[in-house]
Amino acid sequence: MYKYILWDVDGTVLDFLASESYAIRFLFKKYNIGECSDEMLKMYSAINVKYWQKLERGELTKEEILIGRFREFFDIIGVDTSIAESFNRDYQVTLGDHIEFVEGAKEVLLSQKGKYTIAAVTNGTKIAQEKKLRLSGLDKIFDAIFISENIGVEKPNKEFFDYVFEKLGITDKKEALLIGDSLTSDMKGGFIAGIDTCWFNPKHTPNLSEIPITYEIDSLGKLVTIV
Repeated sequence: MYKYILWDVDGTVLDFLASESYAIRFLFKKYNIGECSDEMLKMYSAINVKYWQKLERGELTKEEILIGRFREFFDIIGVDTSIAESFNRDYQVTLGDHIEFVEGAKEVLLSQKGKYTIAAVTNGTKIAQEKKLRLSGLDKIFDAIFISENIGVEKPNKEFFDYVFEKLGITDKKEALLIGDSLTSDMKGGFIAGIDTCWFNPKHTPNLSEIPITYEIDSLGKLVTIV
């Protein structure tokens, strides 16, 4: 019987791609660098995922990935790469200006509140995540919020989850379940930490990795069959 439900935020509770699209298009206008097409957005998203995975593997620092992704993106599309640092600073703030919930997420969280200890576990930056959590009202729904930048280590590292377990008082790992959309940070992290995992996979992406998962769902409403 689970007592602790650990929730990833971006892509699981909040529609990250919607926030990303809004922020990038807004800042293209602010910086007078033309219009960001759908193709450019897809290109940036792919670059962004690649850089975050480098962070998860410990190949780059947080600052290196945050600025590096924009340098690479701007270099490809022919934009002056010297704006990458300031663009990233503005991007962190602007990400929180557009909030969309993943379908069913808020309802499921509200149904769990009081029945379980529900906590947010996120690799997003402190600036972006705190704003998103505040404006979405999630800061009032979650019992606890854990942002990797505050902890000093990212998912999927065991140290991230050790910190969460200690703060929540989790002594029996069988009582904890992690829900997330990322195989490389959430599912791998949960496996390394020794807790059950639920992969939120609405697009039915094949699991070509060797990362084991406990459950897989394509809609958050199906959590009722698990918890």
